[in-house]
Amino acid sequence: MNEFEPWLRLGSFAGLLLLFLLWEQAAPRRPRQQKRWRRWLRHLALAGFNTLLVRALFPLAAVGAALLATSRGWGLLPWLNLPGWLALVLTVLILDFIIYWQHRLFHRVPLLWRLHRMHHTDTELDVTTGVRFHPLEILLSMTIKLASVMLLGASPLAVLVFEVLLNATSLFNHANIYLPPRLDALVRRLLVTPDMHRVHHSVYPKETDSNFGFNLSCWDRWLGTYRAQPRDGHLGMRLGLKEFRTPVDRTLLKLLIQPFRRTGS
Repeated sequence: MNEFEPWLRLGSFAGLLLLFLLWEQAAPRRPRQQKRWRRWLRHLALAGFNTLLVRALFPLAAVGAALLATSRGWGLLPWLNLPGWLALVLTVLILDFIIYWQHRLFHRVPLLWRLHRMHHTDTELDVTTGVRFHPLEILLSMTIKLASVMLLGASPLAVLVFEVLLNATSLFNHANIYLPPRLDALVRRLLVTPDMHRVHHSVYPKETDSNFGFNLSCWDRWLGTYRAQPRDGHLGMRLGLKEFRTPVDRTLLKLLIQPFRRTGS
């Protein structure tokens, strides 16, 4: 399975990226302000570099770690001896819960926030924002994910399902797409929608520190971090961070050195 995993993830990523780009063209939620091709190339170049870096430093990746853990009998789930379908569901739920808490910690701990804030300096959300993460954050996130997979003893199939789901929902909830209010309300009962996640990218700190989920919306609801709507409305709200808003801040070099920058530098 491990040899096909990169191609499956790449294929699903490319297909969903194209789908949401077309959807953004047909039914955008907010007016566009930046030149699309420049944004897309910058973000996709960053995503490509992050992928190569992870493959170079973590050749096993998450599915490979699951294969190793399964072959050695490591982790909690093999010890519980659950039915395969239940172990798969639990793996997806637990890993999603871990991602939720990881996201909260990246906002709470100053050093981690420096790594994560590059993602929040985007002043205009679209589907490519879903892959706009600093390489150091990606490496730390992968370390946490590998440790979680091996401690759980998750099956390769369950990890692959989770990886594809996380990839898909990250693209979906960052996309600048319009969902009718009734459909949005229905979908967000289970999943994080674009309108729900957009609140998290507000310039207001209280809104930035809400809606941490990437996939399931229940964690925010149950743990008190859910905010239904932005106070200025979706068309009137400002996105990004107050400190980094100039065109120069959007250049690839400035994004890469973002964790080492002081406010206004």
